[in-house]
Amino acid sequence: MCILIFIVYILFFPQDAVTAATDGLVLWYERVLPSLLPFAILSNILIYSGFTGYLVKLLYPLLRLILPASRNGSFVLLSGFLFGFPMGSKNCAEMLKCGQLEYQEAEILFMVTNNISPVFISSYILCQELHMPSLIPLSYLVIFLPPLIAGRLLFFFTEKKQSVSNHSTTYKKPASGSQINFKIIDAGIMNGFETLTRLGGYIMLFSMISSMFRLLPLPETTKLMLTGLTEITNGIKAASQSPLTPACRYLLAMTFTAFGGCSGLAQTSSMIKGTGLSIKKYGIFKLLMTLITAVLAWSVVTLVYPSAFLPVCLP
Repeated sequence: MCILIFIVYILFFPQDAVTAATDGLVLWYERVLPSLLPFAILSNILIYSGFTGYLVKLLYPLLRLILPASRNGSFVLLSGFLFGFPMGSKNCAEMLKCGQLEYQEAEILFMVTNNISPVFISSYILCQELHMPSLIPLSYLVIFLPPLIAGRLLFFFTEKKQSVSNHSTTYKKPASGSQINFKIIDAGIMNGFETLTRLGGYIMLFSMISSMFRLLPLPETTKLMLTGLTEITNGIKAASQSPLTPACRYLLAMTFTAFGGCSGLAQTSSMIKGTGLSIKKYGIFKLLMTLITAVLAWSVVTLVYPSAFLPVCLP
């Protein structure tokens, strides 16, 4: 039924469908591809060459204070929070396949580290769309603090915490030689392009679904919520252009960002395919983090905009 409705939308509203598909592909080409492809290729090369441990050797004592993961797990933590979604789930899945992570540790890390990148939050959301650059430090806390605290709690209550913390890699490094090294580089490049191409397809598809929601005979606020929960980029843009107060725009933008959208769930599911990691647990974790982030964002709003009455400004 969903596929049939989607086909009817394309046939009867071809201009809207083509425009939405174009917007999704332009977003992927101009923002996602150049920002994530180099990191995707580099991460693959580091993982399959076995040099991730050397990379985080100096930073491991500090990273361990943030989250009690293994050295390989610290690389997932570092890459996930710096490079942004979906590099956290992708690197976690790749290292699990290589035997560089135990399943129990990977199950925690792929949920905790799969967040929107700080660059996207500061540049696109707060500067370009909301025009609130002064809220960048507080917004980092609102988005990243809940999953980090949840991650520490999950590690604490994990029965195999000690074995995970002392886990050493079981991945055998490839033998030295330029031929093998070039094979690793070639595989890393192809894997990076395959990953980003798949992401482009999901972004285009969910951009069209968001456009379809905007044609429904529903209140504007309802359509805004559906758009943001489907695909966050379109949702944040719609929120910034809405007649809502700045306080409400910020609250909605942070809530959409914490959830990541149904598009994010689909992209994450494609990243962990074949690993046994549960997308259902990830979805439940994301919903919980979204609720906590919404409460924290509301606290920031009341601090910056003390006269904003949120229940009133959401019609």
